[in-house]
Amino acid sequence: MARWPAPRLSEFARKRTTHARWTLVALETEFKLIERLVRRDERAFNELVRLYEHRVFSLVLRFLGNRAEAEELSQEVFVQVFKAIGSFRGDSKLSTWIYRIAINLCKNRNKYLKLRHAHETSTLSPSELRPPHGGEEFAENGAPAPDANVPHIERPDEMLAGKQLEQIVQRSILRLEPSFRECLILRDVEELSYEEVEQITSLPAGTVKSRIFRARAMLKEMVERELGEKIR
Repeated sequence: MARWPAPRLSEFARKRTTHARWTLVALETEFKLIERLVRRDERAFNELVRLYEHRVFSLVLRFLGNRAEAEELSQEVFVQVFKAIGSFRGDSKLSTWIYRIAINLCKNRNKYLKLRHAHETSTLSPSELRPPHGGEEFAENGAPAPDANVPHIERPDEMLAGKQLEQIVQRSILRLEPSFRECLILRDVEELSYEEVEQITSLPAGTVKSRIFRARAMLKEMVERELGEKIR
């Protein structure tokens, strides 16, 4: 008796199935890592640092604008993560929870630095804004991000213009109020979703979107003022 051929999955369906499978694997791996951290497994802590140190350092550096402060505070982030891992309820991704700790520490350090009249931050060069020790950029699963090691050679004049613009943008970000700065960095620099920004900042969706919109407008105005020309 003839049988109808089994229906073939469309390319879209196959991609969704593959993505769901990898998401499940990632969640299982994360759950096991959390279990080991709760048991105070030192190797698990080292693995956690390896997976997240570059992203945490980048976030802290963008927020504080001072490399020495960022290196010190990044270490404090992981100390706090290790101490508080038992309180992690799993209602968000582990990375989101780590970012929340990092942002709270950044805001506290920022207040402390202001009290010490240490608001004069050093001008960061584009090379300083990269992860420390020549580290690679990492994707969510800890693997090197696509095109992370693909060289791109620019003309000297383009390189100079790019570096100058990047410095202007970074200085302008540091002039934003912390409440606006955190939302802008999380969304536009770290490229997190609006939902993740809401979870990290504990702000309502409307407030997050409003602050990002206003931060972008203020940043654009400051950059245009320094450049002396309008930008699109």
